Amino acid sequence: MGAGEELRTTSLDRLARLGRYLRGDHVFAQLIRFALVGGSSNIAYVLLFMAMSGTGPLIANIAGSIVSTIIANELHRQLTFQAADRVNWFTAQIEGGGLALIGLAISTAALAALGFWAPGLGEIAQATAVIVIMAAVGGARFLALRGFVF
Repeated sequence: MGAGEELRTTSLDRLARLGRYLRGDHVFAQLIRFALVGGSSNIAYVLLFMAMSGTGPLIANIAGSIVSTIIANELHRQLTFQAADRVNWFTAQIEGGGLALIGLAISTAALAALGFWAPGLGEIAQATAVIVIMAAVGGARFLALRGFVF
């Protein structure tokens, strides 16, 4: 075996090990899958929102939120937490949807509090605060889904 072929084999072995790890039940692997599912459902939201823009932003937002949440809950059930054999579709939707509503309430309250207590915050500080709030809500949602739903 030549040096180039050996390097390819080693790289393929590492890639295979990484793939096995990411498909495993380790918390970090689940967190990575959780983030990928979240990104995918956000893309679904944006596409549906744009497709429904003619109905007005409120209707497009509601439809996009509902559909992307359903997609995310199902992907979390099947992929993130590999719980399709333990949790049925309806339970995942009710409990996952409830957690999504709680997250929405918490993030909305946090953003309202930010506007109340720091009304003159600059754009970069506001964007940073939004990212921190959404990351905290996302982290709490991950822990709740992992601990209580799946």
